[in-house]
Amino acid sequence: MTLSNLPPLVTVFGGSGFVGRHVVRTLAKRGYRIRVAVRRPDLAGFLQPLGNVGQISFVQANLRYRSSVDAAVQGADHVVNCVGILFESGRNGFDAVQDFGARAVAEAARSVGATLTHISAIGADAKSDSVYAATKGRAEASVQSILPDATILRPSIVFGPEDGFFNKFAAMARIAPALPLVGGGKTKFQPVYVEDVAEVVARAVDGSIARGKIYELGGRDVATFKQCLEMMLEIIGRKRALVTLPFGIASLMGSIASAVPLITPPLTSDQVKLLKKDNVVSAAAKAEGRTLEGLGIQPVTMAAILPTYLVQYRVHGQYTGSGKAA
Repeated sequence: MTLSNLPPLVTVFGGSGFVGRHVVRTLAKRGYRIRVAVRRPDLAGFLQPLGNVGQISFVQANLRYRSSVDAAVQGADHVVNCVGILFESGRNGFDAVQDFGARAVAEAARSVGATLTHISAIGADAKSDSVYAATKGRAEASVQSILPDATILRPSIVFGPEDGFFNKFAAMARIAPALPLVGGGKTKFQPVYVEDVAEVVARAVDGSIARGKIYELGGRDVATFKQCLEMMLEIIGRKRALVTLPFGIASLMGSIASAVPLITPPLTSDQVKLLKKDNVVSAAAKAEGRTLEGLGIQPVTMAAILPTYLVQYRVHGQYTGSGKAA
């Protein structure tokens, strides 16, 4: 193979994260050369077996430092930005990572003539009172102004083996006698399987979906926060009380938890603000075909996937209810 017919090079920012690792695997299966841009390349070696020898490489990049972003996209044909945070920690704040960082990636992609796929979130709104949603909204506006043909993906809550939603509450159910229902657990979600999100990213890289649009990615099931927890508890075979936690009290608890150093807060006051609004695909996106179904992808159901990785939280793991000794 000569330099003239090498497969296209894709730079994936945040490629070692939950969504990013699945994006890398899906792109590797399609034969792309992949450059994974992460803050700690020494911790991303687990991605190499996902591709052939030499297919996946690594580069150090931090979205807060523009020079590292520019270096990471050199020679790239397409850029994917999977970077996102759920809470602020030190210098990695929402503004720095999700707003400034998204602009830096878009400008870097434009400078080398690469196309861009940007992963945002349902609920992104520059006018939101949630800092998370506001920075996501500003990032989308910046990306569109810099690269009008960029593809923007807005997934709902993403589930899969390494997710931070079902795994978190299943782990809590191991030790806690009750689980919190923030705001009564009435908030609606449309959880989407991580592999479905990765497939849309891959199609955007392929160029097989229309560019310059915002796609909203939701799964087949729409469920309330309470229903999600009930499904999780049924799968892991544990009975736990579900206690309603008013938004005000939850916000106060989140503020206190966020102030404790060196721990990952189970809930933040900003996340409580997000829970005041439903997280589902909009009617406009459905009407315009900017959804998984509109792209010809049949979403995978939660019932088909959750038992495959939540089994670890059962009392006796895979042997629970089997009649066999653990």
